[in-house]
Amino acid sequence: MTSAAASKASGRGPRFLVTGHAGFIGSHLCDALVDAGHDVVGIDDLDDYYDPRLKRENVAHLERRGVVTHVLDLAKDPLDAAVEGVDVVFHLAAQPGISAETPFDGYLRNNVVATQRLLEAVRRSCRNSLFVYGSTSSVYGKVAVGAEDVAPAPISAYGTTKLCAEQMVLAAARAGDLRACSLRLYSVYGPRERPDKALPKLLRAAITGTEFPLHEGSEAHTRSFTYVSDAVAGFLATIPRARDLVGEIVNIGSDVETPMPRLLEIVEEVSRKPLRTRRVPPRAGDQTHTRADIGKARRLLGYDPRVPIENGIAKQYAWLAKRIDGA
Repeated sequence: MTSAAASKASGRGPRFLVTGHAGFIGSHLCDALVDAGHDVVGIDDLDDYYDPRLKRENVAHLERRGVVTHVLDLAKDPLDAAVEGVDVVFHLAAQPGISAETPFDGYLRNNVVATQRLLEAVRRSCRNSLFVYGSTSSVYGKVAVGAEDVAPAPISAYGTTKLCAEQMVLAAARAGDLRACSLRLYSVYGPRERPDKALPKLLRAAITGTEFPLHEGSEAHTRSFTYVSDAVAGFLATIPRARDLVGEIVNIGSDVETPMPRLLEIVEEVSRKPLRTRRVPPRAGDQTHTRADIGKARRLLGYDPRVPIENGIAKQYAWLAKRIDGA
């Protein structure tokens, strides 16, 4: 009996697993699933890539809402019990970023090995589940403005290992082992965003009056900034359309391209404070231009991002300002 059939036979609704649920996008996705009345399980190892207290705060919030947490390392811990009876897997756990301080082994372990072990556990315990992989526009390389059939050309260890993991997920779909697909996300932002990302740093600089480290050359960059609720909507849209998504890759993001100078202007407009910046060397592996081509997302998922960047940044500013004031 399949997981979905077992759910129906038992009279319960589908059960969802979110890996990386203590993180930014994962915690928002869990909130949305709980809001929809679903049974949600999360897996996270609560690592120290950034302050684990932020992750534990997210976990405490989610547990109060009924989300069951498993503190597990996908790359080494037994996973079968955590995935048993799951009908939908949203795999968001990963080694993020393009920091030179993260060794390649970290990306290999947490993006490739972890994904392979999760796939094996899901095959054993809930073979016919829907498996949705949270991929990234970084797989396209320095410029990410095309459709899903553009040849990937990653320029960072992060993008390279995420592409490898994505292909392992799609290989499982091609082999008929899982109903699997991949969503390539574009510069997701909003409350709970990782503090090492550019926008939280910008907002913190505006709130505290400190300097923002502006990488040389980045003033010519553009980004497809996607508010977190729009990213979450992409994942939720896969649930009723699982049959049409097997083996598919779908871009999820905003189709509006925002230049870095405009981003700084928006932060100043929202904060009503002038930004102070200081020049720092360029970052290796940084993308120069991204804009989500979401024609396929619109066709397959009915996807339509709704939050303009000005509104999204205002929400994130208010959230962060409240936290800083409270601290």
